[in-house]
Amino acid sequence: MQSSPFAHLDLLRVSHLPGIGPVLLDRLLGTLGSPAAILDASSERLKSVPGIGPDRASKIVAGKETAYKIADREIELAVQLGVRIITREDPQFPPLLRTIPSPPVLLYVKGTLDPASGDRFPLALVGSRQCTQYGREQAERFAGHLASTGITIVSGGARGIDGVAHRAALKSGGRTIAVLGCGLQHIYPQEHAELFETIAAGRGAIVSELPLATAPSAENFPGRNRIISGISLGTLVIEAGKHSGSLITAKIATEEHGREVFAVPGRVDSSASEGTLELIKSGGAALVISPNDVLELLDAPARHALAGSHGDRYQPMADVKAASQNGQLPFSGGEVLPASPATARTASLSPTQSKVVEALTAAALTADEIIRQTELEPAQVRSDLTILELRRLVIRSGARFVRSDK
Repeated sequence: MQSSPFAHLDLLRVSHLPGIGPVLLDRLLGTLGSPAAILDASSERLKSVPGIGPDRASKIVAGKETAYKIADREIELAVQLGVRIITREDPQFPPLLRTIPSPPVLLYVKGTLDPASGDRFPLALVGSRQCTQYGREQAERFAGHLASTGITIVSGGARGIDGVAHRAALKSGGRTIAVLGCGLQHIYPQEHAELFETIAAGRGAIVSELPLATAPSAENFPGRNRIISGISLGTLVIEAGKHSGSLITAKIATEEHGREVFAVPGRVDSSASEGTLELIKSGGAALVISPNDVLELLDAPARHALAGSHGDRYQPMADVKAASQNGQLPFSGGEVLPASPATARTASLSPTQSKVVEALTAAALTADEIIRQTELEPAQVRSDLTILELRRLVIRSGARFVRSDK
């Protein structure tokens, strides 16, 4: 067996080796240097990689021939379906997705991804499959308006809120990306066949990390949700019941990816909005009532994304908590400085800025929670937060702000 001169084909072959996922692939690449080197490695060499061990190494070596055959068939099927296979190094690979823990090894893409221009500002818009008329109206309202301003609407291609969001983006002349929980050989749900074709015909892309023949399955959707969040600057939850999968996307966005999370409130007596209202109540999402609220809250992350500093500035909440416990907090540029209790005291702060910093003494808070505690005007709080971020007295973690002088 000879290695391919095309790196993406070697990577495709490696991805079909038994027991290899994104985490182990990163370890293999870090140790061996390239997909070709992984394919050429002996069992002895492979078992020296952390997490591989002798049993898995033997299975990898034994599975190489099968992986070659599967990869070759995958290429043939991709050509038949009009699907491109891109790697993390491809210019069309979404840049924010590269920054998440263990990003996808490969993406299967039908249509076009345009991170340099048309898709510079992606926003995930998610909600329940069993949505109400109110949910549909709000999904159409938010997705349509935001897409018309240049925001790319990212969703899961499912029934309910997802489908409404994709269609509203198209109707407004915008772009949209559908991330599926199955291989692109399948159309799921079947009633979205025409929608997917319209998206792929030049208005966005249909995307999956799964091999083309992978059938729809519930076990695929958490991974799909991580990609929806990972592609996006933030996640907007329109309507979600208590056990809606969109709440998983919101949780991943905040806790694993350090992204913004917003939620549209629904009726307090509606089970369809129970999850959304709890998300707002717990501080897991910023309350938004108009598309302009979302645009305002996306301003800072969008500027950081353009400047290439998004990954440094927006730390996952788990990282912030760990750093705080160690007496350190991460700052822009990846620098980690000792926490200094004197920083906020010696800084020259306005009276309103002092109130904001004081509110953050006990806990991380959302902007809405700061507004309630300080009783300051919303516009004033958001202005002060921007200044405090720039002065490194406050850092943002998802939808929350953390005082950085603790």
